[in-house]
Amino acid sequence: MSDPLRRIDALVEEDTLPTLKVRQQLRLAAGLTQSEVAEAIGVKRLAIARWEAGATQPHRGNRRAYAHLLRKLAAKYPDAAIEGASDEG
Repeated sequence: MSDPLRRIDALVEEDTLPTLKVRQQLRLAAGLTQSEVAEAIGVKRLAIARWEAGATQPHRGNRRAYAHLLRKLAAKYPDAAIEGASDEG
C-alpha cells in the first residue's frame, strides 16, 4: 500500500491518531486553541499540549474522542492532513 493510502487509512481508523505534526496542523487550520480542543474532549489544555508534543498519549476514551475530532478536521481541512503541509494560508 502506498504511503498516502496508509495515512488516509490511519485517519479513518476509530482510534488511530495522525502524526504529531498533523495533529497540530489540523487544530491550527481550524483556528482552534489547545484550550478549545481540551474543552471539547473534556481534558485539560496541558493534555492537548502533551499529545501534540508526543510526551503522552490519550487513554482509550479520550483517544477515541480526539481521533474523531481530528478526522472531522481532516475532512474539513484536507490540506492540513498532509505531513509537512505549509503553515502559510
